[in-house]
Amino acid sequence: MKARPTCPAFLSALAAEALLLWCSAAAAQTDEIQVYDASIVAKRMFNLTLHNNYTVHGSTDPSFPGGLAPDHRLNGVAEWAYGVTDWFEAGLYLPIYSAASGDAGFQGAKIRTLFVVPHADDRHFFYGVNLEFSYNGEHWDEQRSTSEIRPIFGWHLGAFDIVFNPILDNSYKGAGKLEFVPATRFAYNISSKWAVAVEEYADFGPLEDFYPPDEQSHQLFAVFDYSSGEISLEGGIGFGLTSVTDDLAVKLIFSKGLHLGRGRH
Repeated sequence: MKARPTCPAFLSALAAEALLLWCSAAAAQTDEIQVYDASIVAKRMFNLTLHNNYTVHGSTDPSFPGGLAPDHRLNGVAEWAYGVTDWFEAGLYLPIYSAASGDAGFQGAKIRTLFVVPHADDRHFFYGVNLEFSYNGEHWDEQRSTSEIRPIFGWHLGAFDIVFNPILDNSYKGAGKLEFVPATRFAYNISSKWAVAVEEYADFGPLEDFYPPDEQSHQLFAVFDYSSGEISLEGGIGFGLTSVTDDLAVKLIFSKGLHLGRGRH
């Protein structure tokens, strides 16, 4: 294992932004279904990731008046990322879109700041935090402005990876209203290019009063990953584990490195 580099700037920025968000906090529609593993774009490089997920069989009722019903709905987003340093990646989600029979439209935008321990892929234990700030379309979320606090913890254990994201969704209603929506991934790396994984996405409700077990959302995904050079592909099929969870969904994530401006060398 390589020696851990010191990174006071990383730690200071992480702590400052986390504290600013902690006290200021709702579940949003799903534009991406992904567990973050602390990998980031190389310094001075750009990347484009296309997230798409489709609910094959889900609720026909929206979660709030005027909202979007998940059943037979395609949600997605184009995610633009830039490697600022070896521990900081900046991102823009634009456009967020949604489509179903008879309707389609723009659903908002997000910016994000991702701070990670440098060279996470080379470490046994890795960590970081992702902070997202969203402007939501009126049919996408009850709140026009929301944010996400996504800590990242993980372990590379030989051919196996374990990653945990104890996510907090923030609708700016106070610390007790932060929504606990963790995501977990257990993966087996078949080769340097291929991996298979099981991922679980949950919604336990607000920190001050978790939902009863039968009202919590839990969805289990079977996932494959392919990565070669600057291209990666991730696909999966998800099954609802509780009565309030969408029964069947699929996801597809395509990522490509971009050579733009200073990144072309």
